[in-house]
Amino acid sequence: MTEKDRTDSNVRMAVTLEEAPWLGWTLVKALMRFAVMVASNLVAIPSYICYVIILQPLRLLDSKSFWYIEGIMYKWLLGIVASWGWYAGYTVMEWGDDIEAVSKDEAVMLVNHQATGDVCTLMMCLQNKGLVVAQMMWLMDHIFKYTNFGIVSLIHGDFFIRQGKSHRDQQLLLLKKHLENNYRSRDRKWIVLFPEGGFLRKRRETSQAFAEKNNLPFLKHVTLPRIGATKIILSALVARQENGSPAGGDAKELDSKSKGLQWIIDTTIAYPKAEPIDIQTWILAYRKPTVTHVHYRIFPIKDVPLETDDLSDWLYQRFIEKEDLLSHFYETGAFPPPKGHKEAVSREMTLSNMWIFLIQSFAFLSGYMWYNVIQYFYHCLF
Repeated sequence: MTEKDRTDSNVRMAVTLEEAPWLGWTLVKALMRFAVMVASNLVAIPSYICYVIILQPLRLLDSKSFWYIEGIMYKWLLGIVASWGWYAGYTVMEWGDDIEAVSKDEAVMLVNHQATGDVCTLMMCLQNKGLVVAQMMWLMDHIFKYTNFGIVSLIHGDFFIRQGKSHRDQQLLLLKKHLENNYRSRDRKWIVLFPEGGFLRKRRETSQAFAEKNNLPFLKHVTLPRIGATKIILSALVARQENGSPAGGDAKELDSKSKGLQWIIDTTIAYPKAEPIDIQTWILAYRKPTVTHVHYRIFPIKDVPLETDDLSDWLYQRFIEKEDLLSHFYETGAFPPPKGHKEAVSREMTLSNMWIFLIQSFAFLSGYMWYNVIQYFYHCLF
């Protein structure tokens, strides 16, 4: 072994010894967090289900009040998930338009999709936007139906979509029916949609090959979106005026009272060094604290074309803009300023520690209560 090899070996050993305490603490912390997560799920989700069952008479008498209460509990559950990332130091910085200004209107969020952590990030940054989370409908991959949170999403009315050409037409018909049966009857306001139809790492090559074949831009940080679900949503939810044009809000009149879908919120999620967070990291926190950046741009529905070809071009343009936003972010660490401005302004998103403590306490107290109720009836019956 040469002197250089011995030196390199000693350096590696020194680095390993220095990192050992941190690695050990990370492992212990991950196990502790996993235990807390399991405990939270064991009390919060069954409690939610029990409350929904016991409130069924209210659903028959006053459906609107029932779905309002269900939505609040749903928001609390998502708040618990958000808190796992919050306490791990995975925070969010928001850029662009202020979406809280349209939180009481109907809107669709079009979001780029890099990893499972995208969902957790949205769960966090939408918690302080009024009742948005309570009145939100998610469109997500059908695999999530079989997770611990699947039963909650089924009750709430989220839609699980199967990917692949063989399922596409059938899934779009099911989505249309789902919106007709569940969206307004449950007083939903926002829909979260990932138009790319899958994670960036899985769809990038296919998207780039399609772009090359059809003379479309070559994208690295996003993939070309699929139009099917977006068109179904707009067709089902956009209110029409007598002349057939969409009845929507105006960007300068955010207090618009017109009915139907009013806004498209183009949402771009960016991770430092283009390293997305997955749900395992969110739960176990084995990655060091990091700030995820989320950029919003609001479009009034009257500015969105509804015909298929025009809508395709409009949607492609949004993702080309996302590509530019992400390229700028990865080069500079910040999103570019809006047109007419010299610099972009970011807003730090925060969660209330007291509020997190209260919803966690409510979940555990509810679990304890329902355990005793069920145990009592079990002993009465058997």
